[in-house]
Amino acid sequence: MFDFRLQVFHTVAKRLNFTKASAELYISQPAVTKHIKELEEQFKTTLIERSGNKKISLTPAGEMLLAYADRLAAVYNELDFDMNLLIKKHSGTLRIGGSNTVAQYVIPPVLARFHEKFRDVQVNLVPGNTEQVELALLNKEIDLGIVEGILRNPQLSYQEFLSDELVLICSASNTFKKDSIKPEELKDLPLLLREPGSGTLDVIAHALKPFNIKLSDLNIEMQLGGTESIKSYLLHSKCFAFVSVQSILKELKYNECRIIDIKDLTIERPFYFILPHGQPSSLAEIFMRFAKSYKSL
Repeated sequence: MFDFRLQVFHTVAKRLNFTKASAELYISQPAVTKHIKELEEQFKTTLIERSGNKKISLTPAGEMLLAYADRLAAVYNELDFDMNLLIKKHSGTLRIGGSNTVAQYVIPPVLARFHEKFRDVQVNLVPGNTEQVELALLNKEIDLGIVEGILRNPQLSYQEFLSDELVLICSASNTFKKDSIKPEELKDLPLLLREPGSGTLDVIAHALKPFNIKLSDLNIEMQLGGTESIKSYLLHSKCFAFVSVQSILKELKYNECRIIDIKDLTIERPFYFILPHGQPSSLAEIFMRFAKSYKSL
């Protein structure tokens, strides 16, 4: 139902490449050019500027039309979904961005059950750290984000999904004798931490503040961009790391690592659904309701 000329312009504007747009739309490049020219004639202005080396850019009018095209595409997607909803059919594509812990350990079982119930809904899961997921949402590259961390971006709405706990672990073969330490003893341990931009890193920094401990006070051996990397490194070293308890269930079961308690320090954090302010898309809303009900079972 979305005006095809606008769809062509929307694709070109997003890709800034006629060849990629024609391939994505399954039409020829001359056809792409024809549709763009028709829109320019309709609005009596230039929408796309062409320069050497086949580079293109949007004019101010093109930028304005892209903003409207984004909104119209969203409205038509909503309309298609709501009409399907009347006959109890849910279809379309839902793009979810998941922070690394969520994407690896929390959401895959939910997606499997969701697919059983809504087989006509295609879900694309894009992993990244919390900062990357927030940025993708603001850039409209995804429809819904699920992250951990401290609430921080005023442009986004945060809805609590479920609770998690970060625990300090080491390899079961580590010769460290203590099962419990004081918070200040953290400064003496070789630590693996997540990369800057990670929600996990934010939560750790926030939890240590009451004890007047900064991340810069810690003996950081390395920062790695993912829990699996941290676990693999840790199991072959004498390091310690804070990880989600959700991520080490298998390692605990097979006695590959152990948890070190920290006196008077429990690091609990929620996972959040994040959305732009306003009404979420119907598919995003249905997924959030489904995920909450699945986790409460």
